Amino acid sequence: MDNKEVWECVTAVDKAPREISLRLKLALIMASLVAWGLVYRQLEGLAQWLTYGLLGIAQGTHLGVAVAFFLYDVPKIMMLLVLVVFGVGLVRSFFTPERTRAILTGKRETLGDVLAALLGVVTPFCSCSAIPLFLGFVEAGIPIGVTFAFLISAPMVNEIALVLLWGLFGWRVALIYTATGLAIAMLTGWIIGRLDMERQVEDWVYQLRMAPSPESENRLSWSARIDYAWQAVRDIVGKVWPYIILGIAVGAGIHGYVPEGMMAAIMGRQAWWSVPLAVAIGAPIYSNAAGIIPVVQALLTKGASLGTVLAFMMSVIGISLPEIIILRKVLKPRLIAVFVGVVIVGIMLVGFLFNAIL
Repeated sequence: MDNKEVWECVTAVDKAPREISLRLKLALIMASLVAWGLVYRQLEGLAQWLTYGLLGIAQGTHLGVAVAFFLYDVPKIMMLLVLVVFGVGLVRSFFTPERTRAILTGKRETLGDVLAALLGVVTPFCSCSAIPLFLGFVEAGIPIGVTFAFLISAPMVNEIALVLLWGLFGWRVALIYTATGLAIAMLTGWIIGRLDMERQVEDWVYQLRMAPSPESENRLSWSARIDYAWQAVRDIVGKVWPYIILGIAVGAGIHGYVPEGMMAAIMGRQAWWSVPLAVAIGAPIYSNAAGIIPVVQALLTKGASLGTVLAFMMSVIGISLPEIIILRKVLKPRLIAVFVGVVIVGIMLVGFLFNAIL
């Protein structure tokens, strides 16, 4: 047996346990998906039985409606969240900050705005990543406008919002939200790029040179990518579940106790001031998509218009007060004001547009 044959035998022995492990993981994933589907179909009946059977709450009461809403939405949203975070975790295993910067570096500004907004949907960045992302993008020579297109898209049009909206309201609302969120990100990036705002970045940012990190994602096996996706589920769900519970509790209270006429009067399409009011209320609130969507669901069922609710949701997710505070370390007040102002105008235009056509 020559050296080549020996090497092939050693390689085969080394790969065998990993192949078995991968097959086992794939089998567990398939079994979990089947169990997920069976349980998901029973959630509504289970919530009704728990509320009116086990707990003995009278049907038709405010308390009964609120409790049934809560007991149905908690497992429903948690199950949707686990499914989508795992799926997107597999996609995210192919993207690092270095690869994202490499994709955007050297692109024409208009094309860069489009690519940046689209990359924001599938990359794992939030307001806590604002400074390192901004520094990395500036160091790579990516235009300011393209950077802001990414920073807006990443938190606003994320996979959690998309899938939860799809599961709760259907593909039409999810598509509307995604399209309008991307449009706001692209338009904001284009406007900031036209205003020549590079001087509004703090001087020390341009003096920084970051050492490149190795792009190890190309060497990950599929078994490792599955582990990465599962770790993403544990990390993300572990962080957002309190927001989900709180958001559903607020939504349950609105669903069970707030009169429909009240929401229609405050957030209905007939009130022209409903969209600016929704943005003014939503902008100071800090929440993620998982926490705010149950509130949105309750508002819509009580008569609030889609455009006003979309404006409220976008302002909560897209104008993050912590992100603005963090960005102040690298941006001068004028650029922050332009950024916030353009985003607010874009969100209000979306609200007015959809109140007019839907």
